[in-house]
Formats: sequence, C-alpha cells, structure tokens
Amino acid sequence: MPGRGDHGEHRGPLAGVLIADFSRILAGPYATMLLADMGAEVIKVEGPRGDDTRTWMPPVRDGVSTYYLGINRGKRSIALDLRDSADAGVARELARRADVLIENFKPGGLAGFGLDFESVRAANPGIVYTSITGFGSGPGRHVPGYDLMVQAMSGLMSLTGDADSPPYRAGISVFDVMAGNHAAIGILAALRHRDATGAGQLVEVNLLSSALTGLVNHSSAYVAGGTVPYRMGNAHPSVFPYEPLPTADNDLIVAAANDGQFRKLCQVLGIPEVADDPRFARNVDRTANREELRPILVDRLRKRSALEWFDLLVEAGVPSGPINTIDGGFAMAERFGLDPVVVVGEGERAVPTTRHPIRFSETPVGYRLPPPELDEHGEELRRWLTSPEEGNRG
Repeated sequence: MPGRGDHGEHRGPLAGVLIADFSRILAGPYATMLLADMGAEVIKVEGPRGDDTRTWMPPVRDGVSTYYLGINRGKRSIALDLRDSADAGVARELARRADVLIENFKPGGLAGFGLDFESVRAANPGIVYTSITGFGSGPGRHVPGYDLMVQAMSGLMSLTGDADSPPYRAGISVFDVMAGNHAAIGILAALRHRDATGAGQLVEVNLLSSALTGLVNHSSAYVAGGTVPYRMGNAHPSVFPYEPLPTADNDLIVAAANDGQFRKLCQVLGIPEVADDPRFARNVDRTANREELRPILVDRLRKRSALEWFDLLVEAGVPSGPINTIDGGFAMAERFGLDPVVVVGEGERAVPTTRHPIRFSETPVGYRLPPPELDEHGEELRRWLTSPEEGNRG
C-alpha cells in the first residue's frame, strides 16, 4: 500500500500489520495511535466532516484542536461517506485487506454497510475485529457510551471528592483511556493467536467493564468483602500515611505504604520514636489511628518546603512527590531523563507530542507521521484500494 516500507530503517514490533481504524473520539484513536507508534500501518477512516475531536477546541495549535493532535499521530486519513455506495465499497475493500479493524459505532451500526464482524470475516477470515462500546453488545447496546456517564454509573464519582462534597469526575476521560489500552492488549493477544492458528476473531471491549476492573481494590472491597466504599477525599481507606500532607509551602504526597517505609519516614522527620509507638507500629494501627498520627507528621513537615522534603524522603526510600500542574509534571519527567516530549513531522507540520510510554530494546517505537489532515491521504488510498491487491499484506 502507499507508504508501506517508505519510513527509512525504522521497523517497529508491529511492522507489516495493517489496521483499518473506523473509531472516533478517544478510546479507539488512542489505541490505534499506540499501535501506530509500534510500527502498524493505521488508516483512519473518517466521515466527510471528520472525527469530532477535530472541532473540540480550545486549546488549539495553528488552528487545529490539541485534543485531536494528542491521539492521532502516525496515521493516514481517508474520508468516506458510508452512505455512498462507492465509498462503502472502498471501506469494505479496506476491511478485506486489513489485519485489524477497530470500530466504536453503536452495536450493529456498521451492519447496513457490510462492515459488521460476520460480513468482514466472510471476506477476510483472519481479521481481528475489535469493537469498543459503552455497555456491551447485549441489553446495554442501546445506551450511548461516554466516559462521563461511565464515571458516574460505575461508581468512580462516588469515590472522588471530599467526604462532605458532591461527587466529582476524574480530571481526564480515564475510562476511555483505560478501554483504549484494553483494546490494544486484546488486539495484540488476538494477533498472537492468529499467528499460531491463522484464525481471526472478534475482540469486544466496553467502557463499563474497563471501569469495574479499573476500580481494583474498591471493586474487590464490594465483590469479595461486601463493603461499599465511599469517597474519602485524598485519603486511602486501607493505608496511612498515603495522602497529601502540608509542608512549609505546598502539600506533599507521602505514601509510606508499609512498616519499613514508615520507619524511614519517621527517621527523616526526626521522630524515630513514633515508629515504635504501639498506636502506629503497624499499618493497621496507623490506619485506625490516623487522626492522632496526622498532626504529629504535619508538625515536622511544616519545617521544610515540599521540594526539600521530596529530595530527603526519596533519598531515604520513602515514596513521596510534590503536587504539580501539568507543566510541572513534564518538568519532573525531564529531570528524570524520561524525555517526555517528541516531535512528529517536519517543517510547518512538526507537532510536539507526548512520548509513547513503552520502550523496546530491540524494536523501538517510531513517530513517523504527524496527525493527518482530513482526507490527507484519500487520493492515494482510493487508488490503492481500487487496484489489484499486492502479493501479500506483509
């Protein structure tokens, strides 16, 4: 296909995998961006007006939504109106040639265009067909899937905020991102199975299931312990200290999650005797007596700044961290040599973007293409999809 093998010497771990990306907004595009970084060829199929996130602004960079820019690097765009028979035929041909198809339409929404799993599998038995929904393909199929709804319905919002405050949403679309990661994991597992057997399969991910597994200890508290947890502000229900504590200037996260870490904390704070106090000797004791322990710790922490304590505590092996704004988070990553920003594209198309989170020693990720303009590659892709197929997809 156009562009395959034209990226110099870079070949990521997914080189040769062709992904037909019919997804929109966040969960699906986030998954396919991660896969594109790892070498997959991703063709982003958009409607005539484009992905909704193209219009989600401000903020913007050179007139383009930064939301869109943040999750669409490494892809080629083709705009197809599936209600047009010719465009629908191009879409079906793409699905026939692809290794992976990912979509987040309402369940059954692609059936009328011959792009549902059964139709695509009939023409392409090896397809890994990945469907992302809000609430599954059963009785919840009719409910629209938006992250904010799932944060509310899953129980996350009941856990977020102070005990006497109203429920709050998380600051990001946390379950869209989580579902995108689950979709990527499912795709990789299904490709592994296809490599072994030659058979494709349907991979289904839904936001509510991603949310319930993502609530981890809180889900287990209910499922295994019969306990319904509620919001406790920044406190942890089972560990103390594991929350922000005030210093001479700003709050500092202190996460002494075991007895050894707590003893080191007390040593750094100059109160080693507190670690031997029977009220605080074990985590269960500290959790039960947190209201007595907190003022003892705060009294010592107020003698230095948050960054001073951070350096001292981390040096001693006590998990801690300042509460940053986003710019501070990137600065911290720079401090630790993580190089969090990479540039994709060249010249006027160059866009700074957040580095892929995984590093490979033998098959490094790459940043080959800037986020595409709508239908930027439409002409060459239509030409390719209407010509005889190449000898193989690899």
